[in-house]
Amino acid sequence: MRAVIADRPGGPEVLRPVELPDPEPDPGQVRVAVERAAITFIDTQLRAGTSLGPRVTFPVILGNGVGGVVDAIAADVDPAWLGARVVTTTGGSGGYASAALARAGDLHRVPAELTFDEATAVLADGRTALGLRRAAHPGAGEVVVVTAAAGGVGGLLVQLAAASGARVIGLAGADAKLGQARALGAHHALSYRAAGWERKLAGLAPDGVDVVFDGVGSTITEALFPLVRPGGRYLPHGAAGGRWGRIDQADAAARHITIVPLGAIGATGDELFALAAEALRLTAAGTLRPTIGQTFRLEAAAAAHAAIEARTAIGKTLLTTT
Repeated sequence: MRAVIADRPGGPEVLRPVELPDPEPDPGQVRVAVERAAITFIDTQLRAGTSLGPRVTFPVILGNGVGGVVDAIAADVDPAWLGARVVTTTGGSGGYASAALARAGDLHRVPAELTFDEATAVLADGRTALGLRRAAHPGAGEVVVVTAAAGGVGGLLVQLAAASGARVIGLAGADAKLGQARALGAHHALSYRAAGWERKLAGLAPDGVDVVFDGVGSTITEALFPLVRPGGRYLPHGAAGGRWGRIDQADAAARHITIVPLGAIGATGDELFALAAEALRLTAAGTLRPTIGQTFRLEAAAAAHAAIEARTAIGKTLLTTT
């Protein structure tokens, strides 16, 4: 099989194409002939060795989400899966390849209405966005702020919040991303690279913000949290800024602000599976529209990582093996 491997932590240049033997499924597993592999921002952090999440052991084939056709199964797996169009997690690694192993219990059939691009794009980002929306329960007339509003998760959150009747303010760093946030349903879009954006946001929400979906962290959190009104909800779900933002827990308690960590949106594997299934259903129905901003050949994974780190990528970035 073709794959992209990182032998050591470092910049995008450590990702190199290799040829490896095709993997064979262990009990309970299938092999997927990969059409599309999803890239997440955390992949870039894992590759660099700076991830705030679980450490990886090098050498490693990154990638935790793929779409493709099941072409081999273990003896104990239902043969009905052979030939099925699926999207699936890979257990944390192994996705940047033309063949990947997955547990049969993690497989989702791709709805007939969806391409592999669409299904792979919403597999992880969709379940995250739906879990965050469920935890926050944004309501009609509430003010909702979405950071990284043109990103894979952020773009879906903009749609979900707008559909709930909330007034959505999207934050992003470039004009193209601000335009994309508006196209997805944001009522206002502000650049957090512009001087005085905090004052502009406060002017748009003079009574405070009800909900913040924060995938950036760092100093963005520290600027946004004071704007949350008493009884509001703050949902830190990423650290694209390089670190988790600091939240004054005493202040949160005094103002009765609910802090919902990312780990609370899907406490079990069954819950995460159900959220992903719902994301696929909503996308097939046209309720959710993933933004697939760029697709790279598998062998160009290093260029894909570089684009994400340079903040030039919009929406979801995918790798293609075809």
